[in-house]
Amino acid sequence: MQFKDQLNFVGQHIKKNKLRVFMTILAATMGTAFLIVLASVGFGVHDTMRNEILDNRLVNQIEIYGDGTEEINVEALKKREHVKAVVYRQSVGVRQESKLDDFSGSHELIITDFSEEEKVGFALQEGRLPQNEHEVVVGSHFADNLYEQSTKETDDEEPNTYKGSLIGKQFTYKMGLYDEPELFPEETPLTIVGIAKEPAKDWEIDLKIYADAVIINTLEPIFRTHVEDEYSGLFYGNVTVYADNLENVTRVSQTLKDDGYAVYSIADQLEQIDVFFLAFKAGLVFVGTIAILIASIGIFNTMTMAVTERTREIGVMKALGASPKLIQRLFLMESAWIGIVGTIIAVAISYGVSFIANMLLPIIVTAALGEEEIGELNVTFSIIPWQLVLIASAISITVAMLSGWRPARKATKIDVIQALRQEL
Repeated sequence: MQFKDQLNFVGQHIKKNKLRVFMTILAATMGTAFLIVLASVGFGVHDTMRNEILDNRLVNQIEIYGDGTEEINVEALKKREHVKAVVYRQSVGVRQESKLDDFSGSHELIITDFSEEEKVGFALQEGRLPQNEHEVVVGSHFADNLYEQSTKETDDEEPNTYKGSLIGKQFTYKMGLYDEPELFPEETPLTIVGIAKEPAKDWEIDLKIYADAVIINTLEPIFRTHVEDEYSGLFYGNVTVYADNLENVTRVSQTLKDDGYAVYSIADQLEQIDVFFLAFKAGLVFVGTIAILIASIGIFNTMTMAVTERTREIGVMKALGASPKLIQRLFLMESAWIGIVGTIIAVAISYGVSFIANMLLPIIVTAALGEEEIGELNVTFSIIPWQLVLIASAISITVAMLSGWRPARKATKIDVIQALRQEL
């Protein structure tokens, strides 16, 4: 019996029982679509959490913690394999004040090496990076913390903040101890040559002043003039290592741990999240598979009735010399056809449901929460990767064929004489 004839044999039964086959396909479609849509929620939440972690963060960043930064040999770290840059940022641990014309405010001074910052893309909103000791970059909210002196001391009105352009402006920087009423009299003139890029998060505020490490030569003598305690330090800092690419983050991080450093990287956090969501998505696929197993009952019933209704045809085929394997293959082809058609329709429906969910659910959730701006809710509710489609398709078609296997085996055991005696 040629393959074309086998297809005709299967097609005849499908055309003869259109409604029954349609309902069986519908059950298979609903089960498979449920599996895909349910699991897609896991992929969507996983993707949203990864993006939230990676947003405004460098994935090749490794933070080093220690009892003191003096214990960390920055120059030695720069020479390590797969290390792109080592950024050593130092903060000033005293009271600070900045004054620009008639405006003043408190801003944190960050001392760094801009040659290393440039390697990892220090983002600027405007201007350029410093090139000498008295040039600085200020945070995007620097002006918001510069208050006019005439209104700052008045309780009756809102203090005025600086509104003009900052690039090229010179201001004075002063330090002092927290337990002293007056700041040190020495003033350090600084010129603004750049403004840092605004943070991605709306709630983040950048009031910092970023200066090159050479300014230490100016600030340290001022501090020591007023503080004689040799154990009191002006600066405290942290070291961040940047791997040359994401693939080497784990390797660099592990070598640092082996050398006794306490380190943290996004890669470590992402690895933990990936493991959790792998188990979560596997659980969702398992629950979705139960729906397909329920649908398989319909396939089993349909194929059992197909064998019963075609008993005489099976007897004729056996009388003409058809082998049991051929008869079994015919009914397996029919059950596989039901599974394949149901899977194709289910995939199309799943993508449609996923698209609609990602379009409408943010609007519904935002309205329920009473948010004014819908765009602030950056959540992906459903993602259907091709791997999920393959897994769902394999499960659906396999279950369909297994459901048809028992009826197919029953067809091979039909007695020829009894089958031929059966009335049409």
